[in-house]
Amino acid sequence: MNSVNFRTLDLNLLRVFDEVMSERSLTRAAHKLSLTQPAVSNALRRLREALGDELIKRSGQEMAPTPRALALWPSVRDALNQLQTVLTPTQFVPATANTTFVLAMADATAAELMPGLIEVMDRDAPGVSIRVVPLTTRDPRRLLEAEAADMALGFFPAALADLTARAQAGEAVAFTHQRLYSGEYVCVLRRDHPLASGPFTLDHYCAARHLLVSFSGRPYGFIDEALALLGRERRIVVTVNQFFTAGKVVANSNLLTVLPRHFVKVTGISDELVLRELPFAVPTVNVDALWHHRAKHVSSHQWLRSTISALAQAAFSPDADPKTPDENPAPLRPAP
Repeated sequence: MNSVNFRTLDLNLLRVFDEVMSERSLTRAAHKLSLTQPAVSNALRRLREALGDELIKRSGQEMAPTPRALALWPSVRDALNQLQTVLTPTQFVPATANTTFVLAMADATAAELMPGLIEVMDRDAPGVSIRVVPLTTRDPRRLLEAEAADMALGFFPAALADLTARAQAGEAVAFTHQRLYSGEYVCVLRRDHPLASGPFTLDHYCAARHLLVSFSGRPYGFIDEALALLGRERRIVVTVNQFFTAGKVVANSNLLTVLPRHFVKVTGISDELVLRELPFAVPTVNVDALWHHRAKHVSSHQWLRSTISALAQAAFSPDADPKTPDENPAPLRPAP
């Protein structure tokens, strides 16, 4: 591996590298950079010589990056994004902006926050668009790293624990999070279910047939982890990937499911359901916003974060005004 002389390295080569990695095509990268394809090829050759690595090889019709290229790319992309933010700062003006934000979240979180967010957009930022994509994992860091979403909203205990451990070990942490609210999960069943009234013990719960909301499709969740600590298990006969679907299925079957208490009221079928306290202890479910550190100083992202934070506070604080986000919200809490 060559020792790179950074003082003589042409930083424009890194811009070419970033585009080629993003597009996996010299032709498309050249178009994005407004360069000719030979110019892109030449820049890539110079970077290969400087780094002593092939970086990208042709594989059929695609360009296949080497392991070193894959290792370098996230840092190169972050550095370029930070330079662009510093050198060409743009102040986000909600009233005139036409930005599109991509949010990854489950339907329960969207049902709680999206109505208020749309109201704020209609009033303050009519040109802003929101695209909600399914949250299919409890660890959305890859999604954020790949810039497939601007922010992920949900329950990420393992990811946040890993970030905390890395920070405490002195490692650089590339993600920041903010607590939005804490939710309570309850057992939900149809109104005329045999277990809708009367005793509801751990034995009753484990003997029943269950529906699990699983974003990844894995038939095992945090409820099962809590049961395992007690040496118990339940029988999951159906998995779905949406809380609303779970509510509809349970309302018309003998299955039990577990839903956020606050979500049941917005399903539109709450009068068909009965909520029962779980007959065993489960951890509090904290809903967090998680984003990549590259967005820290981006003014549009700052507006999005403060707006969502204010809406979450309003939704879970009886004294708050849900229509007016704080103009000066509390500072965002970085990952410990």
